[in-house]
Amino acid sequence: MRLLLIDHDPRYRALIRHHVTCRWTAADVVTYNPLRRGMPAPEFLAQGFDAVLLDHSSPPATGYAWLEELAARPGFAPILFLAPDDALATRERAIEAGAFDTFGRDAIDNARLLDALERAASAHLEALAAWRGSPAGIDAQQFGAARLRGYRRVRELARGSVSDLYLAESEEAGELVVLKVTRAVRKGNGVDQSFDRFLQEYEIVRRLRHPNVVRIHDLGVMDDFAFIVMEYFAGGDLRRRMRAPLTLREALGYALEIARALAAVHEAGVRHRDLKPGNVMVRDDGSLALIDFGLAKHEALAFEITDTGMIFGTPHYMSPEQGHGQPADERSDLYSLGVMFYEMLARAKPYDADNPMAIIYLHAKAPVPRLANEYARAQPIVDRLMAKAPDARFASAQEAAAILELALEELAAP
Repeated sequence: MRLLLIDHDPRYRALIRHHVTCRWTAADVVTYNPLRRGMPAPEFLAQGFDAVLLDHSSPPATGYAWLEELAARPGFAPILFLAPDDALATRERAIEAGAFDTFGRDAIDNARLLDALERAASAHLEALAAWRGSPAGIDAQQFGAARLRGYRRVRELARGSVSDLYLAESEEAGELVVLKVTRAVRKGNGVDQSFDRFLQEYEIVRRLRHPNVVRIHDLGVMDDFAFIVMEYFAGGDLRRRMRAPLTLREALGYALEIARALAAVHEAGVRHRDLKPGNVMVRDDGSLALIDFGLAKHEALAFEITDTGMIFGTPHYMSPEQGHGQPADERSDLYSLGVMFYEMLARAKPYDADNPMAIIYLHAKAPVPRLANEYARAQPIVDRLMAKAPDARFASAQEAAAILELALEELAAP
């Protein structure tokens, strides 16, 4: 039994969990706090759950509106509505709105609730099986040339020469996910570097367990394609957040989270090599997560992806050594962090020009730009991160994180 419980009260959530696990000891009760997370994305159908328990008081005074919205979504999991104990009219109205069943919230009938959950799970299983075999279901499980059972395609996000990105709903994860599918391009009897780079991306992220690194839900490798299922970020990327002015405290906090992610990445023997605002995502709770390790290099991997002297990355955020195709270590990522930190505060990139090579030249030769006076206390951090010579930068991401954390503490001091 797998349930989604939409309720804002942790004590009541614990009570419901107790009721459910009395019958199904291995039941998975996933809680959803509507006050913190708001209405689930319109594409979400809760297909990975046997049923949904929705409290009328979560959020206050709008539980019924949530019922109407969710029950109207075609294919949404059965909803059991927890209504006020003495509100028979509300409970009847809930059934009319599409609730599978209703119960008094506080004087809940345990046996009746568990029986209703069992009936809901059985009905949902039948409906899901019928949907999977229908033309619409077959089409929704198709991701380019790959048919992936257990995933429902919501829409295509991006299409590339060898990889495509989709927004999908995962039955196993019980949430919206990003599904990346790469086609294997054959060269003679082998597979080209793009396919190897895709597999490398998964191998790198799989080794990492850090709150500021994207979560990987699943991986599959076939003869002609591979797919990675990743965390979905409804809040978009840091680039979107940077369109509005940031305070010094916000910029320091973001830079600290990125530095901590880099510390974990570097400790695992990985260099990201394409750090930029578009590769840092914002979660619903405001925290950041580093993504896109397709250009990263892992010291322990058996295959080498990038030939010596080839330049990969984004010119606006490249370190001088990376831009000139020279050997680059972890401190190259710190330079990219410095560029982002400067951009957060100045609302402009430190160097710009009409062509990529001119930008690369400025990174190598132009002085580190000055911040406005109101951000002057951050200038020494920018100077260290963006030092032209790697030896003049922070020795590690851990050191950079420690300095950023200290700056935040000093900012909070009276």
